[in-house]
Amino acid sequence: MSAAKPLVRFNVLAKNIENARQILEETDGNVLIGLMVKSFPSVSEAVETINAFQQANIPVSVGLGDGDPAQWKKVADVAAQTKPVHVNQIFPAAGYTLACLQHADSSHTIVNALIAPSGIPGKVIVSTGPHSRAFSDPISCDAAAAMLADVGVTSVKFFPIQGTERLDEVEEMVRAAVRQKITIFEPTGGINVRTIGQVIEACLQPGVEQIIPHVYTAIVDKTTGYTRLEDIRALRQAVMERL
Repeated sequence: MSAAKPLVRFNVLAKNIENARQILEETDGNVLIGLMVKSFPSVSEAVETINAFQQANIPVSVGLGDGDPAQWKKVADVAAQTKPVHVNQIFPAAGYTLACLQHADSSHTIVNALIAPSGIPGKVIVSTGPHSRAFSDPISCDAAAAMLADVGVTSVKFFPIQGTERLDEVEEMVRAAVRQKITIFEPTGGINVRTIGQVIEACLQPGVEQIIPHVYTAIVDKTTGYTRLEDIRALRQAVMERL
């Protein structure tokens, strides 16, 4: 573990601005609120909603929606128009999206790149695009991280980790990312109140500066659609016990 404790920021859903404000209060602002472009019929409607959240001082993470790679261009277009805190993107389009944001003078936005575990620790799949996902040839974690470093992408989104089932693969990817000076890591898939602690422990490798665990429907009330605040508190407590 590094001497300095990494920042842990949850990436969660919110039913509306009111729910998002409640979540912000529970986390002291160490959170990103995911808004998925797939939920909107058009770029303009996504932009309108994201701007409303941001005008309410909600830190927004623009996402694909169900990890749908077909949404990659919509994500890039929406991000360039809204300049959010954080953007989720498929590996093949991460550099493109970063360039779009830089052209829009949005140097503060974190852009991640979606990398998938292969089932073999030390090997990953970067063909996460709408066409390339038909090919699942694994490459080394170091090669994947180096390609992101080549274009200035600073965060790896590792999905799906299936809760605690792929922690050995998580550890290998984190270490490789750090070796390539990528210090933000985003574990995603199957994370909930029960698994968050072990996932965070796996990510606590020397050199990691920020961990962004994505915790979505597992903490959403199926009746109301609101993210449960008691689960947010439980997630935060579990993380604090590991840091």
